[in-house]
Amino acid sequence: MQCFSALADPTRRSIVELLSAGELSAGSIAARFEISGPAVSQHLKVLREARLLRVRVDAQRRMYALDAEGLAELDAWLTRVRRFWSRSLDALEDQLRTESRSTAPARRTHAIRRKKK
Repeated sequence: MQCFSALADPTRRSIVELLSAGELSAGSIAARFEISGPAVSQHLKVLREARLLRVRVDAQRRMYALDAEGLAELDAWLTRVRRFWSRSLDALEDQLRTESRSTAPARRTHAIRRKKK
């Protein structure tokens, strides 16, 4: 998934967060960063190619917004992975509880023996 490498960069993550509030022009996005306009353009291109952003032309401006389809793919993947980890963590919790119950009396007996000495 290309989206993860795109989101690995903090500037690109900031752009995605910025666009979560709504569509913005490339100039408006660039004005919020202390990097050159061409550098912001490159970040926007990477995000577009990763299907995290979409662009539309409005006269002389390019308007950027989050790409709902690309984000839906990312969300579906995360949901599948989250289910795996939830099941694994639930199984670990069950195992730890079982172990805790089986060793709890032994610990108490050991603690009582120490007090008697």
